[in-house]
Amino acid sequence: MVTRYSLFYNHLKNIEESEGGLDKFTKSYKTFGVNQLADGGIYCKEWAPGAEAVFLAGDFNGWNPSSHPYKKLEYGKWELFMPPEDGQSPVPHGSKLKVVIRAQNGALLYRISPWARYVVRDEDKVNYDWVHWNPPQSYIHKNPSPKRLKSLRIYESHVGIASPEGKVASYKNFTYNVLPRIKDLGYNCVQLMAIMEHAYYASFGYQVTSFFAASSRYGTPDDLKEMIDVAHSMGITVLLDVVHSHASKNSEDGLNQFDGTDSCFFHSGYRGNHQLWDSRLFDYANWEVLRFLLSNLRMWIEDYRFDGFRFDGVTSMLYHHHGIGTGFSGDYNEYFGLHVDEDALCYLMLANHMINTLHPECITIAEDVSGMPALCRPVAEGGGGFDYRLAMAIPDKWIQIIKELKDEDWNMGNIVHTLTNRRCEEKYIAYAESHDQALVGDKTLAFRLMDAEMYTNMSVLMPLTPVIDRGIQLHKMIRLITHALGGESYLNFMGNEFGHPEWLDFPRIGNNESYHYARRQFNLTEDDLLRYKFLNAFDRDMNKLEERFGWLASPQAYVSEKHESNKVIAFERAGLIFIFNFHPYQSYVDYRVGIETPGKYKILLDSDAGEYGGHQRLDHNTEYFSEQYPHNYRPNSIMVYIPSRVALVLHNMDIPK
Repeated sequence: MVTRYSLFYNHLKNIEESEGGLDKFTKSYKTFGVNQLADGGIYCKEWAPGAEAVFLAGDFNGWNPSSHPYKKLEYGKWELFMPPEDGQSPVPHGSKLKVVIRAQNGALLYRISPWARYVVRDEDKVNYDWVHWNPPQSYIHKNPSPKRLKSLRIYESHVGIASPEGKVASYKNFTYNVLPRIKDLGYNCVQLMAIMEHAYYASFGYQVTSFFAASSRYGTPDDLKEMIDVAHSMGITVLLDVVHSHASKNSEDGLNQFDGTDSCFFHSGYRGNHQLWDSRLFDYANWEVLRFLLSNLRMWIEDYRFDGFRFDGVTSMLYHHHGIGTGFSGDYNEYFGLHVDEDALCYLMLANHMINTLHPECITIAEDVSGMPALCRPVAEGGGGFDYRLAMAIPDKWIQIIKELKDEDWNMGNIVHTLTNRRCEEKYIAYAESHDQALVGDKTLAFRLMDAEMYTNMSVLMPLTPVIDRGIQLHKMIRLITHALGGESYLNFMGNEFGHPEWLDFPRIGNNESYHYARRQFNLTEDDLLRYKFLNAFDRDMNKLEERFGWLASPQAYVSEKHESNKVIAFERAGLIFIFNFHPYQSYVDYRVGIETPGKYKILLDSDAGEYGGHQRLDHNTEYFSEQYPHNYRPNSIMVYIPSRVALVLHNMDIPK
């Protein structure tokens, strides 16, 4: 920990001494690439240490590869100034451009600038083209960003699939059709995947080619800015799924071999290639790579008004083995040693320090499966500086239980352990299923629970079959217990809230470039004859209840019961009592539940209610009076009726809320 902090401090000190401070260093996105000057001129700057010469070519000069040479500067940097022509920009808005690199072997390489803000692909082309984006009037944000949230309820989204239609959906569609839905469901944060430009749509956005460009397949940069602005007007925080763990191997329209060498932004040779992802790995010890990545984060915050980031692939960054073929048991030897990539960890510390210093209202999330200690502690303590980390063991546990165990064999203690096994004072984001489970070849929770019957028996006009009944009841219970017990934030991938049928499959050669499965059928929840409406309503009311009581921002729950034979779990959090009966057929009358606070209790949320597709076995007018009868190490207790496969949330009516 001392070594890590020393490395971080040395980097920070060098930035202050040689670059004029963190603010100036990370504002490089305003000078690198091709930038419009106030007088109409153009200033261009690139880092290409392996280049013999650098030129700018494009529509503006008839694609002459040598008429506009860059001037060579120190440390592999190159610059070009183009004065205005009759008071106008020499490079008009919408012009296509390329940086022309003369490599060490004399070859001319036509490249997209790593700092390009807008790239597009014509339908008849394979590669992307760089387009100079300088509209006469850029979008002006009208709404302030929401205040930093205490309880994060995250709706993980992909703009392109956010429509029932079989096509690539747009930023405009998301703005006017999806954001109102997210708001209605009670989510206060949207996490956007696949925004950073990626040439291969089926990569789910994780093979980035242009780091500073918002994906043009959904619309223009201004369309994205409007979408974020409208979200802010609804009080919705917007996070970007940022990919700084690796980059696409594309060279024609990506970062790979930008200057004609194997290195530049990446490690050369074996260390610069990810063996599973078939992608390039950044050299985080390189000064210009730090400038590039830190400036990238700042650009997304300041130009687009993103409110923070979910850092993808953090485990791959943290270790030289990238987590490949490695299990993590929690032994501290797994987190400290020569196998840890201290340069990558130092970069993450710098990134979080920069964000916390310049934009303290922003949020950062780490996607780390290893459990690296102190990743979510402040940098000043030697930690990684993240605000949250994903509780990645939880979705794996639910899938394992459903795949491998009969309902009678579910282990209550193991479920509780998985949901509560987190380091004190490090915040975790709980989620019942991941976006990867929605992809072709895997199954969502709903599809695993109900499978083929989702095609035939989800109509309310059909008899409720045992498979559909079980699936609907367990889907609600799994999501509620994950939400209430699993962390300090909650995440849901779009569509999973209502048990979206089938799988997610992007157009590719293997499916004849079909968009049939690359969509989200939100219309299913609007059909009053389908049972999807029940799951959708439960998800909405679950979020609304958290908004009212704030259990995610409360201390960890006190679990008073995890009864193996009865299949009952009971706990208290945020002044509420949560009771779950996972037994497949056994209901309990006058079941005693230990509680801390005496009083009169009533039901606030009942998964068995008719509006949620339940069997309506409980009277919501019932009042449960506590007894001064100790039970399960609690000073008081109440007696409740808890039917099979039902989750209840009770509130003390003597305490107003």
